[in-house]
Amino acid sequence: MEPRTSQDVAKVVSGTAAIDAYVSDGMRLGLGSGTTSHWFVRKLGEAVSDGLDVVGVPTSTSTKDLALEVGVPLTTLADVERLDLTIDGADEIDHDGAMIKGGGACLLWERIVADASDRMVAVVDESKVVDTLGAFPLPIEVVPFSWESTRRSVARLLDKLGYRDPELPLRTRGDEPVVTDSGNYIIDAHLQKILDPVALDGQLNWIPGVVENGLFTGIADEMVIGFSSGEHEIRDVSTAPSARPSTINREAK
Repeated sequence: MEPRTSQDVAKVVSGTAAIDAYVSDGMRLGLGSGTTSHWFVRKLGEAVSDGLDVVGVPTSTSTKDLALEVGVPLTTLADVERLDLTIDGADEIDHDGAMIKGGGACLLWERIVADASDRMVAVVDESKVVDTLGAFPLPIEVVPFSWESTRRSVARLLDKLGYRDPELPLRTRGDEPVVTDSGNYIIDAHLQKILDPVALDGQLNWIPGVVENGLFTGIADEMVIGFSSGEHEIRDVSTAPSARPSTINREAK
């Protein structure tokens, strides 16, 4: 499969640069979801066919299917205690490395795999880098039981934090709710601007019924930005604040 647009070119550049900069023999890798991550997985498959010795843990069933198709060996977190590195994309990322993820409804698995990794690198094309998060709707994964009540609780929290009457539609495909790989629903919060991602990320998951939200704060160590020109840029964002405790000892890295 070849890139068809200039944005595809930038995504391939980012994924390829991440392989060159971070991946080596013997690594246990978290394999991200989304279009940029899938370009990375395709390029990783080519590297494996050329002799690279790695094993991956996918963050979605679609990534699992793609990895098997291109020949990337897979394992699970049941069989591997820790991963060396996760490489994953973002729907938006700011200059500090805070991200909105979940446009593909994979945010829960992506968070689990990233937290099981000693390092996380975000791969993005230049269009994903923003000054302020929020133009992309924030995905919030909720259990199906009484999801309407959960949405009302989300609305009350958002109002408390200064977001006035945001749209909170249930994500659907046709007439049916989108169902995540874990069997949950997605509410998309149209916030326009998220002025304090750490504050919001730190409070959403306390709402009963919310499983996970798509604000990933303080998780990425580096970001690889691909440009349609064929160039790329690597930025260190490891000092960005996080909303939650982590099992990753970032100071030791």
